[in-house]
Amino acid sequence: MFGILAVVAGAFGAHGLEPLLSTKNFAVWHTAVEYQFYAAFTLLFLSTLVRYNFKLIPHCYYMFTAGSILFSGSLYLLACKLLLDWSWFPILGPVTPIGGALFIAGWLTMGIMGLKVSDKQGRGSERREKD
Repeated sequence: MFGILAVVAGAFGAHGLEPLLSTKNFAVWHTAVEYQFYAAFTLLFLSTLVRYNFKLIPHCYYMFTAGSILFSGSLYLLACKLLLDWSWFPILGPVTPIGGALFIAGWLTMGIMGLKVSDKQGRGSERREKD
C-alpha cells in the first residue's frame, strides 16, 4: 500500500501541486514521496526475513510503518500547509523528527537481525566443515 500511495502522491505532486507550491515546499513534497518509497521497499524486504523467525521482525514493521506515516505524512502536510491554510497547526514540525527517529530505530533493528543471521550462517558453516 505504501508503494501505491507513493506513486499516487508523486504523480499528484508532479502534475497537480507543482504549480501551486513554492520550490521549497515542492522539494519537501518530493522528500516525503522518496522516503515513503524507501519504507515501502524496506517493508517488502522485511517480508523476506520472516523465514528466520526473529522476534524483532514485527517491531521493525511497526517502526517503519509508523515512521513512514509520521515522517512522510507530516512532510506532505507541511508542504501543503499554506495551501490548506493550516498555519494554525503548529504540531506538524515536531512530528517529522519522531518519524525519522522511528526510521533510524527500524534500520538499527534490521542491522541487529542481519548480524544474527550472519552469526547463524557462520556457525552453520563451521559445523559443516567439522563433519
